[in-house]
Amino acid sequence: MSFQVVAECNGARAGVLSTPHGDVETPVFMPVGTRATVRGLMPEQLDALGAQILLANAYHLFLRPGDELIRDLGGLHGFTSWNKPFLTDSGGFQIFSMDDLVKVTDDGVRFRSPIDGVYHFVRPEDAIKIQNNLGADIIMAFDECVRLPATDEKVAGAVDRTIAWARRSQEAHARDDQLLFGIVQGGADRAQRDRCITPLLELDFPGYAVGGLSVGEDRAVMLDTLAHTTAQLPRDKPRYFMGIGKPRDLLDSVTRGIDMFDCVIGTRNGRNATLFTSQGMLHLRNQKYVRDESPLDPECDCPTCQRYTKAYLRHLYKSEEMLGAILGSLHNTHYLVGLVRRMREAILDGTFPGSVHCAP
Repeated sequence: MSFQVVAECNGARAGVLSTPHGDVETPVFMPVGTRATVRGLMPEQLDALGAQILLANAYHLFLRPGDELIRDLGGLHGFTSWNKPFLTDSGGFQIFSMDDLVKVTDDGVRFRSPIDGVYHFVRPEDAIKIQNNLGADIIMAFDECVRLPATDEKVAGAVDRTIAWARRSQEAHARDDQLLFGIVQGGADRAQRDRCITPLLELDFPGYAVGGLSVGEDRAVMLDTLAHTTAQLPRDKPRYFMGIGKPRDLLDSVTRGIDMFDCVIGTRNGRNATLFTSQGMLHLRNQKYVRDESPLDPECDCPTCQRYTKAYLRHLYKSEEMLGAILGSLHNTHYLVGLVRRMREAILDGTFPGSVHCAP
């Protein structure tokens, strides 16, 4: 398990992350399979469109069907029949997003399951054990993410717990075939980011994630904070921006040295008739597409664009037919995976970012 930067161009990096289930060429977009499935898409389709690594969420899988069941059925790879790499989020963001159902202490988090109302208490040690059971190639330290804007006191408290929980996560990690990444928190406060980074670097994680951004702050603030944070992360280790997925945000983040991304936006928008294209965003429920016989994106070679018209796709969405959500999700995922792949190619040939077209 290793990471190597093979090329750099105008602040961007191309690398290779080696895992037990194969190499991942970076920069890379990871489709989100929250419950061990990318909604609406088969593993064969994901493989065909070039997805290299999937994300699954430990919080959701802990609640249903249970991490021990998945362990007993061969871990995520055996359970899902996906033979490429997996990454699991610790579930911290999902837990903390349920403000009215959560109580945070220095020892861990008490929360109420939205499924059956049962209360659970998860410590960093529990979050790591759950991820050890799930068996992903890359797992995340337990952290506290706060929504912005937040008070200085709340951001500082989250940083304190993130640092302490990172140490406990590392101590609890029991498998040498999984890479454990640390997560940098600190809101949009540079001083708090700095205070979080220093002890995390001392722990020498094999990779680092930037968390707690794209959670309500202004976009310019997000990019400024990202650049400040990324500049302090080790050059020889992968850098992961958690929860980002809009095309322009991906491009701007790669420019700032990010290697890995994940977001639900591709499939979520795909289910809701909002499609990424080389000409910009299209909203296919609009009346103007009712007789439009052109493809969704003339520059795209995905099955949706090669076979179906805007008029037919609009009909599927308006009729609430399942096929519309499937075709839209397939296209959006293809678009995001392909966009990041084109960025890598441009970095390798020294033309990044000028040769990469990305409509707003």
